[in-house]
Amino acid sequence: MKLKDSLGRQILEIRKGQFQESERAGKSLERSASKENLTQMVWILSVYRARAITQGNPMLRRQSATFTDTFVMLIPAKLQKLPKYLLLENVKGFESSSARNELLRTLETCGFKYQEFLLSPTCLGIPNSRLRYFLIAKLHQEPFSFQTPGQILTRFPDQDPEDLFKDKVDDKLGEAISFSSSEEKNLDPNIGPDCSSKKSLPKGSFLFKLETVEEIERKHRQDNDSSIQMLKDFLEEENEEMSQYFLPPKSLLRYAFLLDIVKPTCRRSTCFTKGYGHYVEGTGSVLQTAVDVQLESVFKHIEELPEEEKLMKLSTLKLRYFTPREIANLHGFPLEFGFPDKVTIKQCYRLLGNSLNVHVVAKLISVLLG
Repeated sequence: MKLKDSLGRQILEIRKGQFQESERAGKSLERSASKENLTQMVWILSVYRARAITQGNPMLRRQSATFTDTFVMLIPAKLQKLPKYLLLENVKGFESSSARNELLRTLETCGFKYQEFLLSPTCLGIPNSRLRYFLIAKLHQEPFSFQTPGQILTRFPDQDPEDLFKDKVDDKLGEAISFSSSEEKNLDPNIGPDCSSKKSLPKGSFLFKLETVEEIERKHRQDNDSSIQMLKDFLEEENEEMSQYFLPPKSLLRYAFLLDIVKPTCRRSTCFTKGYGHYVEGTGSVLQTAVDVQLESVFKHIEELPEEEKLMKLSTLKLRYFTPREIANLHGFPLEFGFPDKVTIKQCYRLLGNSLNVHVVAKLISVLLG
């Protein structure tokens, strides 16, 4: 893929620092295929432009289609030797696009056997929801033992077979909308997310913080799913430098009711996007570092308070953004991974928001080559 924008340049700089090489990096797929005999065994593709498929901008959608068309035409037309294995990633929504249908037709024409997935790191016990489309394919070989034409798997094939196609409507809806997922667990319906008592309310009723009963119960299930690690396993130690990550008063007052607030003992966090740290709404969870403070006690009747008192109550939660290192930990980046000093915190968030979960990709490569 061609990387002309600032994000692409930053990616190449980080690659240089991590791998001490970049001779082949930054070339477009079309140019490389037409001037070189690409005979690599494995292609791993994260189709950056195709993310626009789920957005409303017609220009971005055309750019996405252009890249996909180029890729589809490239495989049979320009390569002297096709790759033996393919792994492709895209956002959720690609599975229902015309570009995906054309890609599958091309793969079938070229003799690839393939399997599609919709996977989130939560299926590997990681407390972060990042639902993505994946496709693995192999050339001129026997089908995958678990291959199911026309169906998209939602678990890895070595996990419980009954879960491969299980469509837990409530949890999958939560995953797609708020980028959170969970397994069904037994729960006491009268216990809230902060272990506070609550009475049964009508479906759709709002509790504190503009959350419905259903949303509260879903989060409670997630936080009681022992198959998922706690967030505290991925966090840095609190120190003086953490002060730069605390939410400013203006953001607290404006977005308090929309924040997804988690504690270190939670087993969930929403998808971190490239706007994290810059925008507040819908870009990722924030961490409550005052663990002894109950959310319900802070938000109860808070809308009736004057602004100054409202801010005082919200400040008791000591809410902060996750640091870039903590998000990198959730994404599975090794401890030795780091950003160059000249990369700003905002740029770090942007890069991480466009990245993949290392553990999910590594598992798929293992399945593909196994």
